[in-house]
Amino acid sequence: MPKPSPQLPVTPDSADWRFLSFNIVELAPGESHDHRLDDQETAITPLSGAGTIALDGTSHEVSRTSVFDQLAPIGYAPPRTDVTVTAADQPLTFAIGSAPAEGRYEAKLVQPSTIRTEVRGGGAALRHVCHSLAMPIEAERLILYEVYVPRGAWSGWAPHRHDGVDGSPYLEEVYYFRLDRPEGFWMHRNWHDESDPDPAWQEIYQGGDGDFALVPGGYHSSVACPGSNMYFLNYLAGEPVGDERGTPPCFSSEHTWIESDWSQGEWSLPLDLGN
Repeated sequence: MPKPSPQLPVTPDSADWRFLSFNIVELAPGESHDHRLDDQETAITPLSGAGTIALDGTSHEVSRTSVFDQLAPIGYAPPRTDVTVTAADQPLTFAIGSAPAEGRYEAKLVQPSTIRTEVRGGGAALRHVCHSLAMPIEAERLILYEVYVPRGAWSGWAPHRHDGVDGSPYLEEVYYFRLDRPEGFWMHRNWHDESDPDPAWQEIYQGGDGDFALVPGGYHSSVACPGSNMYFLNYLAGEPVGDERGTPPCFSSEHTWIESDWSQGEWSLPLDLGN
């Protein structure tokens, strides 16, 4: 049976992994959230609303009408940084994630104009990927992506893995999903293949708007139902540090053939069935 979305907050203890913590925080108008970690870096992603992110007393205004309408600045705080997020005269919802760090980089606000974006894939696996806190944007362990997937389409295809197998980097990952229609749903699968010690292992998550999935290992892919466009926010952290965060994952050789021609073998309906 598919697994329901796990519970917030995500911590190394609750997820049974080593590096990544993740949470969603909702502030009422005028409310504040204080945060300081002496041995971890933190990244804050506004999701909706308006307010300020203060990093060691330097205040930055942030706003976002919706994840479907615009990108937002990303607040980055190294260890030993006092962080205060305050809602303006409207509610403010944001994601916050942390990972162990030494303090190599300065606190900063990553502006949308500096975020690299690209269209990946093709056919039923076409998606728009935003490198919100990924190379060349500096951080120690944290990596963030925001991804836009048309309704009925897949993301993470060809399937990939980043669990230290076959030379891949070891990264833990959270997928936080939003859908543009309330009745919509998504599905996400983590799995092993025949080369793994436990080839039968798999996890299948299902959920709706505001739910999330964990990726502790294995290949993984996600799909949106045909009636809803899908956004998801990825927070990742693991063994790669600094520029090593750009190390690519490993892709499933069984499925990479499609990348040479996304229309290869595609049906045109109705089929000619010889009737």
